[in-house]
Amino acid sequence: MAPAQRTRPGRFRRSTEFLSTASWLYPLKGIYYFFAHPFLYPLLRARLIPCLLLSMFVLTNLFLFTYLPQVAFLMIFHGPLAWVNGAFLVLGEGAAIVALLFEAFFVDETLVDVFDAVLINEGCGDLVAQGRILQSEGSDPVKQLGKPTTSAVYSPFSLRQIAEFIFFLPLNLIPVGGTPAFLILTGYRAGPLQHWRYFKLLGLTKKERQAVIKKRKLRYMWFGTVALLLQLVPMLSMLFLLTTAVGSALWVVKLETTRLESESDASAAPEYTDDPV
Repeated sequence: MAPAQRTRPGRFRRSTEFLSTASWLYPLKGIYYFFAHPFLYPLLRARLIPCLLLSMFVLTNLFLFTYLPQVAFLMIFHGPLAWVNGAFLVLGEGAAIVALLFEAFFVDETLVDVFDAVLINEGCGDLVAQGRILQSEGSDPVKQLGKPTTSAVYSPFSLRQIAEFIFFLPLNLIPVGGTPAFLILTGYRAGPLQHWRYFKLLGLTKKERQAVIKKRKLRYMWFGTVALLLQLVPMLSMLFLLTTAVGSALWVVKLETTRLESESDASAAPEYTDDPV
């Protein structure tokens, strides 16, 4: 009995560590981190008003002219659930339109700055320095961001991703399981793009990038699914776009810490020599 009792704290610690580092938590951690670090606020203010107005315009028109017809059609298959699934359908359409019209073209530079600033604040400035000049005299991480020395793209605009997003929208027509399937499938495709900037800073080739994505494909799927779910919140898509970039950077900090510790342990291991007595 005593050995079993002694193992419980260890199991609890492992379970707690697993939950605290689960990939799906990072978009949520990004929300808390963003509001806890005021140096990030100016990056939101620069884009908030135009994106908020655009989101309001798009969603208002979609709900006015397309919500009830879609609910009426969904009633055939879903019954009362049609009101909920119809809302998800319209929000998904709105997210795709807003991304196509605004976010993919005008916000990417801001996302790069958010991502890089968090990395600097968390002690990964050397990684950021691989892709841009750092101004050490800056009073906060955002003010330390200098000009990029290489192509600075947070997540490349993907017409294929937009097309797949629209293609998967009809999954919401399937009762009960359709909406979760839509979120998971689109999250599966979108998740790896959240680390595009990280891959570029590491200087990975296309083959190396694909190998990393394959290794973490399920973790990227859950990260992308939660990130997409946040994007469907009316009027707050811009805010959650930035906080997801924060969460993505926090995940990178964890990955880099693990990678550097592994490299340090490997270099510290004594070299084997055959020294017979």
